[in-house]
Amino acid sequence: MDEISYQYKILNSVSRTFALTIPQLPAQLCEIVANAYLLCRIVDTIEDEPNLTAAQKQEFSKTFVQVIEAKADPKLLSKKLHPYLSSYTLEAEKELIFNIPIIISITHKFSVSQQGYLYNCVNIMSKGMNKFQQQSGINNLSEMEQYCYYVAGVVGEMLTDLFCDYSPEIAKHQTRLKELAPSFGQGLQMTNILKDIWEDKQRGICWLPQDIFTETGFELKNLSDQQYDPAFGQGLAKLIVIANNKLKQALDYILLIPKQEKGIRRFCLWALGMAILTLKRINKQPNFTCSQQVKISRNSVKMTILISNMLTCNDRSLRIIFRLLTIK
Repeated sequence: MDEISYQYKILNSVSRTFALTIPQLPAQLCEIVANAYLLCRIVDTIEDEPNLTAAQKQEFSKTFVQVIEAKADPKLLSKKLHPYLSSYTLEAEKELIFNIPIIISITHKFSVSQQGYLYNCVNIMSKGMNKFQQQSGINNLSEMEQYCYYVAGVVGEMLTDLFCDYSPEIAKHQTRLKELAPSFGQGLQMTNILKDIWEDKQRGICWLPQDIFTETGFELKNLSDQQYDPAFGQGLAKLIVIANNKLKQALDYILLIPKQEKGIRRFCLWALGMAILTLKRINKQPNFTCSQQVKISRNSVKMTILISNMLTCNDRSLRIIFRLLTIK
């Protein structure tokens, strides 16, 4: 199997969602966006591994950034990191770590400017995630938004750079797109955080901002899936509205993409649609106790794809659909 074929194989193993959306992009972007996702997934795998101390995570992440710069040996990193991976890490992620050299060999074939976009993204992401690894929790909404920027907002900025590098027509809107890109990423990440509250809690992690819940009279230290507290639900509702507002900016971002770039629009619309539907499910069932209860169905995914494809170039209809699905 050649390197590119392997890249798409492992992409499908670690993320069925991105394996579904990335092929919608123009051929010139598919390969690099797939590679970018896998680079970010490697950072995630390092940060999520419970067998690693905070110092080890920082060191491995730093080395990985150096690998992208071609200043460190990817084979040596893989050899040192792989034995630390526990049963918590998915088998597909273990395989990805083992095959870091293959992924990096693809990275180093892109243009200098493209490699720069990927490096900047991974560098900012790894430093930001290391920063939050050293905190015991999220104190306020500002910190939550900052965390979401490091995890996903910076990815939106990288994708914008890649889109503008690909298309002079898209580049005409680069300034505004770069302004909106962080909110796009933050909205998607906030949705994931809300969906995964209880799975994160099982790992001893909470990415919810305490100040939002203090206002409603709820202490996050008392968070329990055994008994639903209406005060918790009130705080959750506030975060849903905030996430929804960020997704509104995501729609503004998408509508700046020229209509002839249907693939890029669809890539973005599918992600936006699935996030909106997830938020609606969380809003409808605030007393959920696991992500599976609010995960959208396969039929909902298919409907999102169908409607997005039908309305890809119809800005007015896309805005109407968004308003109909918006959390009131």
